[in-house]
Amino acid sequence: MMGGGQQQLQQLSQELQAIDEEIEELEGDVEELETEKTEIDEAVEAIETLETGSTVQVPLGGGAYLRAEVQDIDEVIVDLGGNYAAEQEQNDAIEALHLKQDSLDERIAEVRGEISDLEDESSELEQQAQQMQQQMQQQQMQQMQQMQGDEDGE
Repeated sequence: MMGGGQQQLQQLSQELQAIDEEIEELEGDVEELETEKTEIDEAVEAIETLETGSTVQVPLGGGAYLRAEVQDIDEVIVDLGGNYAAEQEQNDAIEALHLKQDSLDERIAEVRGEISDLEDESSELEQQAQQMQQQMQQQQMQQMQQMQGDEDGE
């Protein structure tokens, strides 16, 4: 009879662990999305402040940069996703980047919603586990009392 309770408790704790891991993963996703938003902010700021003829550092990858001169600030190439990019005027480029941020905001809100659902589920399972532990302790107490009672009765 006791074995069943232990097994259920073990199952609950495994479920809780799985939920915790999922929450951690989703929190990592939110961080990545936030980073992407920050990078867009930096890009918008650069587009707004740079002028034709400005000198910029162009990342070549691997931490190496080249100095280059901006030929035309009205030719900003914006990644549209799905391996497509388009050349856009300064204001259009900024607008496109803001739209990107909006969709990132939506995604962040979705992921945060998933996280809070999982947190609710997790606390429900924790309550179940606590109740089971209490019941098991009560059963043990009762068994002990019965055993003592049997000894007294001899």
